[in-house]
Amino acid sequence: MNIRFLFILFYFYAFNASATGLERMKDYFKNIQSAQADFHQVVTDKQGHKTQDVTGTMRLQKPNKFRWDYNKPFVQEIVGDGDKIWLFDPELNQVTVRSFSKAAGSTPAALIAGGKDIERQFNIKDASRKGSLEWVLAIPKVADTGFERLFLGFDGDALVEMELQDSFGNRTAIVFSNIQRNLKLPSDLFKFVPPRDADVLGE
Repeated sequence: MNIRFLFILFYFYAFNASATGLERMKDYFKNIQSAQADFHQVVTDKQGHKTQDVTGTMRLQKPNKFRWDYNKPFVQEIVGDGDKIWLFDPELNQVTVRSFSKAAGSTPAALIAGGKDIERQFNIKDASRKGSLEWVLAIPKVADTGFERLFLGFDGDALVEMELQDSFGNRTAIVFSNIQRNLKLPSDLFKFVPPRDADVLGE
């Protein structure tokens, strides 16, 4: 192994080791236009007891379009079409709809699909946490988001974990896997038409 190669290798690792969570976040929002991933979401209460354990798939298309499908142990759809955010509960046959501009700050899927909007809605700084990921902490600038703080964990420029904490001590941890980025997604994925017989609540 020659000296020049060793120097390049050292520079590569030194550069990556010195990258902050904020730099990772900026790379993520700069380089991603669409994404698809599986997710595992676990909610725990103040005492650390598990209150929810669900899996599903996530897809997003910048700007401001996303689809968040819960598959197990219950089915639920959250769709953002860029104008409105729709939540459909098939078991209740109920649809809740809100304008994107009003709900974006309270919906993690909308935040990661919106990109630079996150810097207008949150105060963001680097966070130090255990493990190999680079983390940022985002604190809402307004009080109606439904959570007090949001952590984003990056592996390189890939977002692989999210954690939300609310004022009641509840913690929602989301881990992404099978991540695919910048793929072509059908536009109708991000369209939602309420079932004819469903109750529609909201705006």
